Amino acid sequence: MAQRFILNETSYFGSGARKELKHEIARRGFRKAFVVADKDLIKFGTVDMVTSKLSVSYEIFSDFKANPTVKNVKDGVEAFNVSGADFIIAVGGGSAIDTAKGIGIVANNPEFSDVVSLEGTAATKSKCVPIIALPTTAGTAAEVTINYVIIDEESGRKMVCVDPNDIPILAIIDAELMATMPKGLTAATGMDALTHAIEGYITKGAWEFSDMFEIKAIELISQNLRTATYNGKDMTARENMALAQYVAGMAFSNVGLGCVHSMAHPLGARFDIAHGVANALLLPIVMEYNLPAAKAKYCKIAQAMGVDVSGMSEDEGAQAAVDAVRKLSLDLGIPQTLRDLKIPEQSLEQLSKDAFADVCTGGNPREITEADILELYQKAY
Repeated sequence: MAQRFILNETSYFGSGARKELKHEIARRGFRKAFVVADKDLIKFGTVDMVTSKLSVSYEIFSDFKANPTVKNVKDGVEAFNVSGADFIIAVGGGSAIDTAKGIGIVANNPEFSDVVSLEGTAATKSKCVPIIALPTTAGTAAEVTINYVIIDEESGRKMVCVDPNDIPILAIIDAELMATMPKGLTAATGMDALTHAIEGYITKGAWEFSDMFEIKAIELISQNLRTATYNGKDMTARENMALAQYVAGMAFSNVGLGCVHSMAHPLGARFDIAHGVANALLLPIVMEYNLPAAKAKYCKIAQAMGVDVSGMSEDEGAQAAVDAVRKLSLDLGIPQTLRDLKIPEQSLEQLSKDAFADVCTGGNPREITEADILELYQKAY
């Protein structure tokens, strides 16, 4: 069986790497940029850290939500078509980069202008408008993945879109753009990266090539996330987290995820819960459910997180991985129950239906039913 692995054409890493923008834009012959950026990043001056490096004209589009919607993408396509731009620069976390991917795909594949038809693995024929992605959070790895997530407002669901045509042509992972992340955002996005790494490591599609990336990402996150959260000026920790989330993304983009993500998506779609917070809350609970199907890998996760499993049985080593993840979440101040997030208990059945239908459910290492998912939500409540 052939294994497919898709990555960016080019990526730059390191503090100050955004200086490479001018050279790369000139090399590719681009003339005008359509900059997709979060309003807060404009206000705080982060976007100016990028646009100040440009030698071409640009327009900024910032009319999208933290959990971007179908309308946001449609509005962005209209603005892009009017702008006369020939490439897109995405500055932000997953919301900005996912919005840019949706805009870029629809602009070059107008037969998908309804946006909702992009859900799943849509058969787009053309590569999206060229995207240069500069992440400002260390979590989603959207700059290196073939995935993006858009909310369908009418159905109240998050649509997971998987399309090799959406991957940015260039990623610039510059930790200086992440230095102003507040503590809560650093923690939540870091736990999102850990969820990517763990789910990507144990998903049904995982194999040797993806495993080595995910284990390294788990190791880097466990060594650096606490420092990055509580001492945000530590640029070594910031750079290591920036690398870790990218490495995790390289792998999970190609092998898939699991039930943590399928359960987190409806929480974002229906209650606008931050994706990283939802993942962090659910991760140890779903890990306990999946433990019987991945004991040997859980022991390696525990080791990557600094646990000495020598002298432990396989069951004890596997449980140690769950305990280490839960302790990290607690150390970072992540909410521990859905009640803390003010999720109404009567919504759990609908959330379970949505999660069971989510594309990520199929990658879960242990078979799971809608009733099992409801029980996990109840445990999380």
